[in-house]
Amino acid sequence: YTCGMKRSMVEKNPPIFREANIDELSFVLNLYNFYILNTTVLSDHETITLEELQARLSYKTKKYKTFLVCHETEKNVVGFCFLTQFRKKAAYDSTAEIGLYLKPDHTGKKLGQSMIRFLEEYAKQNHIEVIIATISGENSPSMKLFEKMGYEQCAHYKQIARKFDRRLDVMCYEKIL
Repeated sequence: YTCGMKRSMVEKNPPIFREANIDELSFVLNLYNFYILNTTVLSDHETITLEELQARLSYKTKKYKTFLVCHETEKNVVGFCFLTQFRKKAAYDSTAEIGLYLKPDHTGKKLGQSMIRFLEEYAKQNHIEVIIATISGENSPSMKLFEKMGYEQCAHYKQIARKFDRRLDVMCYEKIL
């Protein structure tokens, strides 16, 4: 699934994106729960269930999707990314929230840039005009990535979350497509 992108423009070995289906949610859940237990990337304190994951991410709509990120073959899944509804109100129908998650050994390899480009192209094809990224204040690599990709900080909520006995800031970044 290239969503109209020229593979050679992205990188030498571009990732393969394929829509996540309901049978593959265990990978997504395990990676999501890894980030819950080990980082401040997600503000949950305890792992979530498959049912909770399904409520958070989009699998059944055309507009909002979750994609698996594969390296070299469609069977070698290294992460997932998604666009989900920003708010459940009609006024926000042209806005989506973005999420990117990679196995820890696949971070720092420019896959995030490819994931963002892919999701932006998908968003444009589905009449999404604005993308919002919500990022933990401790996740400076993610903030740098979104800034590099043309996102602007539009909110800085100070000390609104608590995890691992620390007060955490939350930043929002936005890009108008």
